[in-house]
Amino acid sequence: MQSTVTPTHCPYCALQCGMNLTPAPDGTVEVSERTDFPVNRGALCGKGRTSAAVLASNVRLTSPLVRDQGGTLVPASWDEALDRIAAGLGRTRAEHGPDAVGVFGGGGLTNEKAYTLGKFARVVLGTSQIDYNGRFCMSSAAAAGIKAFGLDRGLPFPLEDIPKSGCVILVGSNLAETMPPSLRFFTELRENGGTLIVIDPRRTKTAEQADLHLAPRPGTDLALALGLLHLVIAEGRVDEEYVRERTAGWEDARAAAMAHWPEYVERITGVSVPQLRETVRLFCEPESAMVLTARGPEQQSKGTDTVGAWINLCLATGRAGRPLSGYGCLTGQGNGQGGREHGQKADQLPGYRKLDDPAARAHVAEVWGVDPDSLPGPGRSAYELLDALGTDIRSLLLMASNPVVSAPRAAHIEERIRSLDFLAVCDVVLSETAALADVVLPVTQWAEETGTTTNLEGRVLLRRRAVTPPDGIRSDLEVLHELAARLGVEKGFPTDPEEVFEELRRASAGGAADYSGITYRRLAEENGVFWPCPAAVETADVSEDACDDEEAPAVHPGTPRLFLDRFATPDGRARFVPVSHRAIAEEPDDEYPVLLTTGRVVAQYQSGAQTRRVAELNAAAPGPFVELHPRLAARLGAAEGDPVAVVSRRGRAVAPARITNAIRPDTVFMPFHWPGEGRANTLTNPALDPTSRMPEFKACAVRLEAVEG
Repeated sequence: MQSTVTPTHCPYCALQCGMNLTPAPDGTVEVSERTDFPVNRGALCGKGRTSAAVLASNVRLTSPLVRDQGGTLVPASWDEALDRIAAGLGRTRAEHGPDAVGVFGGGGLTNEKAYTLGKFARVVLGTSQIDYNGRFCMSSAAAAGIKAFGLDRGLPFPLEDIPKSGCVILVGSNLAETMPPSLRFFTELRENGGTLIVIDPRRTKTAEQADLHLAPRPGTDLALALGLLHLVIAEGRVDEEYVRERTAGWEDARAAAMAHWPEYVERITGVSVPQLRETVRLFCEPESAMVLTARGPEQQSKGTDTVGAWINLCLATGRAGRPLSGYGCLTGQGNGQGGREHGQKADQLPGYRKLDDPAARAHVAEVWGVDPDSLPGPGRSAYELLDALGTDIRSLLLMASNPVVSAPRAAHIEERIRSLDFLAVCDVVLSETAALADVVLPVTQWAEETGTTTNLEGRVLLRRRAVTPPDGIRSDLEVLHELAARLGVEKGFPTDPEEVFEELRRASAGGAADYSGITYRRLAEENGVFWPCPAAVETADVSEDACDDEEAPAVHPGTPRLFLDRFATPDGRARFVPVSHRAIAEEPDDEYPVLLTTGRVVAQYQSGAQTRRVAELNAAAPGPFVELHPRLAARLGAAEGDPVAVVSRRGRAVAPARITNAIRPDTVFMPFHWPGEGRANTLTNPALDPTSRMPEFKACAVRLEAVEG
């Protein structure tokens, strides 16, 4: 009997690469190429190729766990575990009020699960205290995009447009390691005669592919963008007609940029004036050009302003809202885009509606069958929520996140988690955070369930169930259904993902992220649909093929490219936002003279909770390290592989030295995938961006110490 081949998508990054899954007779699952999906055309990185390894029963959780009187997590029945969670959350709510119960989600949850988790928090628990780990990934880019364009979608164009552009400036992204299949778009860009400029303090594998690499001091991307805009103005390269016809607020932004003359920017960033001028020339001379940002400029206490400065550069040169041009954010997590659209973010309702908008509350409340006044208001952002654990927030329900490893000032957050009255965690593995829980629920994984995700292009995709989960495993939707019933809400929490998606369609209708015209059938037949995709459309908005049958209703084709006619602002104009350089929250000094920046390596993903359980990936990246320049290593007396302590005002981490000329002499780099003494986020600074509430992961002051032995 031939095994069934199921086309689906990778569980990891925001590319959501297409793959085929085939169950084998021995119980394993084979991952193979799926060439029909345009994002990766069959290419898979090591994480994707080995993704089925985490499905094995010896790797993942297979039974609910509860903490016994001796403090040990022991197996329990589902009824006992669910009863304990309902009792723990219910007791906190009764004794301390609904906002004493917190909910923390993840950017890896499907749209259906993110939507249901937000609904559960607000309808069943009545709490405002819900946010998710996507706040740590792309929230600054989202905030800047909304300010400038009136809408946030990671990329306002498909990845396939990148090779056709004339120049791409890639800011703070090492996509050769974080999303390797995407590198081919940039290789094709150069093969087509286009130019790639990479901005990164390290000479990464991505920077090695660039025509021009700029290595600014960490935390100075804002000054760099302003210096480039200054030169655009001074050299007469502003697209005056575009600025006049399609934008607003130029004069204030122009004045702010003119205060950042090239020599001043060189002193701040370390990027020479000739390099600044060459960047402007390469960016402005082609007919089309793009700026793409990632975590480098975004994970800063001024991340929103930094992204805003890069957007201003695009607007001043007439690049946004034109074919093969524009600003885009390379979203990180698998469903980081969809995860922030449908309600698990502190200030949002489904469809990317604002929670404090009366019309939005009324619309969603009608879909949910509740009184709009019963919905709580906006709550704390992710770090602020975690920081309040054990004090204002006494109990927490956590899904698909591992803040013990991934949160800034992680030792403090671990302490706050330990101080909770009650913690329940839903996960596929016993993560470092799950190990601290009172109850742990084993839930289905990507290959064991159907659901939708939204990739970095805004393309909504259908992940298909390929294998049956082991006995004793339930889905997150089943968990929320059972908990809702135990807490007194019998209806409104279906367990079938397609039924949930149908409700999500209604809830999102008319919102910025309108999914109402998308169905599971369309997703299967069309290989994904770009939002916004409303259900009701004007004839002019649909293709001729869609209108051939006079009896058929008009079908919206989706929106692969945004802003070509107008921006999503009331008057259709993009907004310049005047910004000025300011220092990072914690500059080096005599006690802490070096800058630390953090990031990822190719063989591990996020907090490593899953990838650290795959032998092939661990062989490639077995543990943390400290990357430092030879001059810095010589001053410390450290040789390759020697243990080095990195100390900040928040704690101490120890890892082997990796000595390389690929990093600035004033900077060290650590990957953040590991717990224990090499945990990079023990060191990082939780200083928050005032708009996005993004912590400053990318720059903090540290000192280095040699370690005996």
